[in-house]
Amino acid sequence: MLLALLVSGLVVTLVVIGLFVFGLRRRLIQRSGGTFDCSMRWGVSEEPDISGKGWVYGVARYSGDRIEWFRVFSYSPRPRRLLERSSIEVVARRAPEGEEELALLSDAVVLGCVHRGTRLELAMSEDALTGFLAWLEAAPPGQRVNVA
Repeated sequence: MLLALLVSGLVVTLVVIGLFVFGLRRRLIQRSGGTFDCSMRWGVSEEPDISGKGWVYGVARYSGDRIEWFRVFSYSPRPRRLLERSSIEVVARRAPEGEEELALLSDAVVLGCVHRGTRLELAMSEDALTGFLAWLEAAPPGQRVNVA
């Protein structure tokens, strides 16, 4: 009986510590400012896939001339993807369709992009999209920017 209580207490403590670390990591990512919720699907085909598969929920942070993208459900302090402003090309914009509506946040807009030859999709709110496109257009003189 005592062993069962001890193991149960240890499991509860570990779960609480794990949740605390998730929250602390998110707070540290957001501390420097310029963050927004952004789901990503990497390496997609040219035709839209409305199955809802492949989307990963994350947080993106502006950092100079690049965007650092972090997975939400990860303990890693490092960004999973780095998107450089000069290498991002926006090729399409659309509303989520089919199963995607269940996989993404309710007010999401899907943005089709190419980054260094790799097709990807970003899903973010309308407000975050406005900020993202403004950030792309605010590139220093001489940089090629395409925000279709």
